[in-house]
Amino acid sequence: MLGNYRVRTDLAVESKEKFEKDNVEISGVVIHEDYDKERDLRTTVVKIETEHGARMMEKPMGTYITLEAPDMAVPDEGYHREISEKIAEHIRRLAGLNEEKSVLVAGLGNLQITPDALGPRAVQNLRITRHIIREYGVAGTGQEHAHQVSSIVPGVMAQTGMETLEILQGIVRETKPDVVIAIDALAARSTKRLNCTIQITDTGINPGSGVGNHRCSLNEKSLGVPVIGIGIPTVVDAATIVHDAMAHLLETLEEAEIEEFLSELITPSLSSMFVTPKDIDETIRRLSFTVSEGLNLAFEGCQQA
Repeated sequence: MLGNYRVRTDLAVESKEKFEKDNVEISGVVIHEDYDKERDLRTTVVKIETEHGARMMEKPMGTYITLEAPDMAVPDEGYHREISEKIAEHIRRLAGLNEEKSVLVAGLGNLQITPDALGPRAVQNLRITRHIIREYGVAGTGQEHAHQVSSIVPGVMAQTGMETLEILQGIVRETKPDVVIAIDALAARSTKRLNCTIQITDTGINPGSGVGNHRCSLNEKSLGVPVIGIGIPTVVDAATIVHDAMAHLLETLEEAEIEEFLSELITPSLSSMFVTPKDIDETIRRLSFTVSEGLNLAFEGCQQA
């Protein structure tokens, strides 16, 4: 769409909405929605079960869980704890954490660029146990059963000269985790989803996807172990801003007409521009803690292997 000015999204739920707008049912895609009125939390599970569904959705086959909570933008610790508990619930199921496992958590992104610092900041708050268990056994954690949790912040290619995939392949080969959990910033096609939407998927993740700089995919095929992706949209591009600002005028147009209109309206100088809210520093600090707390909860209380 839009040639070089495509309204981008990394969220499966937004790909799904495009088809709903056109009243098109996608074969091979199963969708389940749940709304918690008390918490104003909407959970959408999109399961892409066939290659046809994957082509239509432009996403790999697998499960995509989206948590939409407008109040995530509010600094309410109690509410963020509830979101963390939901994250933990989904991570336990997707990663199979009902028994002891070795888990590698990768915080993707650039710590020096705030909207891209979600992954590195989240890793800073994790409870790391692999070294303790290897030295003293599970008893060293003070629990009867525990997961071996390790983490890495691989940085970005401009800092390391290496693809994130190359770094993680080496680490996976040496440490042999049972599952990798990758955290990264994403891009949304709607400004209303900025910093208040979480996507959890068992299909892995594309480093740099939040700013359109797609690198080698991190998934089970490339790493040899299951990869769970956790992402939050922290930026939108110029096409999204224009689309949202003129939404009321575009409602009467067909999708092809919208694409043509935006491609004429957005200049080349805007095509590479990404925008983030002015309070992103505090937002990333809060959201990274919400994600890390969800992971810490997911890693607690495992059963005996």
